[in-house]
Amino acid sequence: MTAAIRWHLTETLSADQKACSLRDLLHRQWLLPDRLIHYLRRRRHVLVNGQYQTMNVPVHASDRVDMLFNGDEVRTPAANQYRPTAAPHLAVLFENRDLLVVNKPRGQKSHPNIAGETGTVMNDVAGYLAGSNDGAYMVHRLDLQTSGAMIVAKNPIVVPVLNRLIADGQIHREYAAVVEGRLEGDGCWDWPIGRDPQDPRWRAVNGLHAQPARTYYRNLAAGDQRSLVHLRLATGRTHQLRVHLAHSGHPIVGDPIYNRDSDEQMLLHGTCQRLVLPFTFQKRKIVAPLPTYFEEYLLKYKLR
Repeated sequence: MTAAIRWHLTETLSADQKACSLRDLLHRQWLLPDRLIHYLRRRRHVLVNGQYQTMNVPVHASDRVDMLFNGDEVRTPAANQYRPTAAPHLAVLFENRDLLVVNKPRGQKSHPNIAGETGTVMNDVAGYLAGSNDGAYMVHRLDLQTSGAMIVAKNPIVVPVLNRLIADGQIHREYAAVVEGRLEGDGCWDWPIGRDPQDPRWRAVNGLHAQPARTYYRNLAAGDQRSLVHLRLATGRTHQLRVHLAHSGHPIVGDPIYNRDSDEQMLLHGTCQRLVLPFTFQKRKIVAPLPTYFEEYLLKYKLR
């Protein structure tokens, strides 16, 4: 018995699309992993203008390409692992067929850590999409006390594509942070990050099994006690911004791990996702407004 089609994705190539083989379109241009291409070919689940074509056949401008997926082609955990929130309060900043960008509040977990856990962003997205053919698929996470723009895929086909775009630095994630002391100027920190040898739950510059990590920073406003900085991730190591800022001598205000002398709430917000959309590769700038408490803090310390 033939399995039912779970996802049917249709794309019409642009008018300026250069002729290339179907394989090059799928692999080089659309960044689909070999596993998905293998199943599309073996099952004849890729159509050009309504007809199955072999991988060596050229595609041209304005051709329509259909991709059919049963669901067993992907290794991404099933979306039904997230118990849907019955009445989710979800701030959706952007949505298309393949993904959402949501504005995560401070204090909400990105995803469950144990089976059956509820109340996370992924539970809320699952509830928001309930009743549709879409599901909630993790692309990246924000720390519990970090707010701001977070990408969630609606189907597992685009997860490896988005991960590749993030890893290659084509999707940029930008943040605003209030930090201790006077941090001026702009620049780049290239400090590798690994596990903290004193506590493997946390991270440290030049820690165990350190991996390259790069953060770009720019001063937006500075006072004697606090500074407002703009941050852009070039890599995505765990706690990267928090570790780099602490190592610089300017930890984030309220950071419960890397600034334990602070008794305030953490002030780190994902202000912007510079998206590259799968398949069309159109660029979109998605902005997450600063929370009210963040704005009020800036006013208090004259950092507007």
